[in-house]
Amino acid sequence: MTRTSFITSTAVGALALAATTLGAAAENHSGEVNLYSSRHYDTDERLYSDFTEATGITVNRIEGNADELLARMQAEGANSPADVLITVDTSRLARAKEAGVLQSIDSATLEERIPANLQDADNQWFGFSQRARIIFYDKQDVQDPPMDYLSLADPKYKGLVCHRSSTNVYTQTLVASIIENHGEEAAQDWAEGMVANFARDPQGGDTDQLRALISGECEISVANSYYFARALRTDVSGVTENIDRIEWIFPAQDAEGAHMNLSGAGVAANAPNRENAIAFLEYLASDQAQEYFSAGNDEFPAVPGVEKSESVAKLGEFKADEVNLSDVAENLATAQKILNAAGWK
Repeated sequence: MTRTSFITSTAVGALALAATTLGAAAENHSGEVNLYSSRHYDTDERLYSDFTEATGITVNRIEGNADELLARMQAEGANSPADVLITVDTSRLARAKEAGVLQSIDSATLEERIPANLQDADNQWFGFSQRARIIFYDKQDVQDPPMDYLSLADPKYKGLVCHRSSTNVYTQTLVASIIENHGEEAAQDWAEGMVANFARDPQGGDTDQLRALISGECEISVANSYYFARALRTDVSGVTENIDRIEWIFPAQDAEGAHMNLSGAGVAANAPNRENAIAFLEYLASDQAQEYFSAGNDEFPAVPGVEKSESVAKLGEFKADEVNLSDVAENLATAQKILNAAGWK
């Protein structure tokens, strides 16, 4: 595995870098920006305070469940104070667009720094950090692990696999990406094979899938990379103490590559501080903010070439699926139908 070291910028250098990335227009901003955020990570506080220091724009924040925030924005309508919606997973970003609570924007900075496949086709949302959907397995018991997502449905893994429920957005988006990469029929066959291979009914969060490996409840599971990287960096109950038992695979390295989930944001449809909102999104694409995403929450930067934190680098180099996530989002309704038809609880 390739390992790299995380280099922390000095405070002065980081702020200068942020201001450079934001561009000269940011220096003339003042006032505030109102964030509706479903990210609940203490480390994000540094993002907000450094943005204010670099631009003079005060950050106001309302945090909540993604669906609750979306409903709130819809209810507030034209009177909504929201300037930016920040949420996790392509499916939620797509739902926000479909609900009409986001607007298209033009930003040369975002176009230059955020890869095209991590943007909405109409520039209503942009991805700012990534998590790989990884296959984990108990290396003591599994000698021939599945090397891609489709292989998880192989009958030889019957009774060995743990996964999250069909109502979980990570599950839905993974199926949507399988539809995009392999077709609807292959996705249906995969979902049915997965149900046949479950060691238990789908349940719990991603960390619970890792705990299930440690406890012996199952021998193969799927989870987002940052849950495992966090357990490498700090103590996660039920995982860290026996983490050497777990091995991992970045799936489909000879094909499409590992599926990537997003944490992303867009400018609210009725943003009262539109220019400040765009400046905030441009800040999230700066090297400084991208390093915070990696160091603070064990995520992969969205901007190519940004240094990864030590915990993330420990996972190794891999090929990421570069499918356009805007196209994947178009498959979400079909993905849910496939999950329902397969009996995926």
